[in-house]
Amino acid sequence: MRIAHVAPVIYPVPPKTYGGTERVVADLASAQAKAGHEVTVFAPCDSRLTDVEIVGSYRSASASSDTYGKLTPGFPAELEAEQLADLVTRAAQFDVVHLHGSAHASGVCAALGIPTFRTVHWRADEPDHVRHFQSFPKERVIAISRRQALDVPRANLAGVVHHGIPLDRYAFGGSGTDYLAFLGRMTDQKRPDRAIALARQSGLTLKLAGPVDPGNPTYFDDVVKPHLDAAIQHVGNVTDDQKQGFLSNALALMFPIDWPEPFGLVMIEAMACGTPVIGWDEGSVREIVDDGVTGIIVNSVEEALDRLPEIRNLDPAIIRKTFEQRFSADRMAREITDLYRQFGA
Repeated sequence: MRIAHVAPVIYPVPPKTYGGTERVVADLASAQAKAGHEVTVFAPCDSRLTDVEIVGSYRSASASSDTYGKLTPGFPAELEAEQLADLVTRAAQFDVVHLHGSAHASGVCAALGIPTFRTVHWRADEPDHVRHFQSFPKERVIAISRRQALDVPRANLAGVVHHGIPLDRYAFGGSGTDYLAFLGRMTDQKRPDRAIALARQSGLTLKLAGPVDPGNPTYFDDVVKPHLDAAIQHVGNVTDDQKQGFLSNALALMFPIDWPEPFGLVMIEAMACGTPVIGWDEGSVREIVDDGVTGIIVNSVEEALDRLPEIRNLDPAIIRKTFEQRFSADRMAREITDLYRQFGA
């Protein structure tokens, strides 16, 4: 099958550090190529993938900011315009186009009559997505969780496919250091303040990794920074190589979200290392974490504190095995490609 993926223009594919959408696009495209498909990714030219063609002569917005400094609000739209020009030129070559970023590409694909699928890497109930589903009824949405699928009209929904990552990206096992890990944007949706509260009340060290949220820049200064000391540390962004030690050496990954998270890639990254998850019962958490097996699911800091001793009794080998059985990139690619075929690609 000839498959095209249209990635966002903000980060390269895959990203150097933060960028869950771009990482999923990279892993999906690579796994489909491994399965024998011809795969092309429309993405910034600083992207790096083997066995996958990259189409794009522009650098990502993140790389462009290194050259131009602070970018104007319209700069990403300019990159998207260049991407759409590439897509118009090449679109007829593909059996299916899978969209992951800007909604503009939907108009191109609809006008050209190409079988089109979309993955929404965000909550799907906001007004822009509601309008999009209505405007492009022939575009099939592949939801990334059953929770997200609740917000996708039945007429648009192709199916649900959980994310996956390569089985060999992270190795099983670590030193078992007694610290809690948090990996995500510093924002009120991800609630690092809950992780800080649990660390303080339990007497455990907390290591916070992840960027300051550009959409909520004062949160870090107002809510996180005042608590930083020897026991509460912010280590900034981490690469995939750095994630190995960061996650595998932790007692548990904290996932204390306060929004309908559509998936949460870091949960399966932790599980790949054999590290349990302490997740709040929001969004997709209950689909990803098996309570009492791969982690615990709670509704408050107090409940997490009461159940913290359970974490030490969970078997890291079972956590890793569960990851291998449920969250591989090959499984993700196979299920998504099956949906292409089912809906006429």
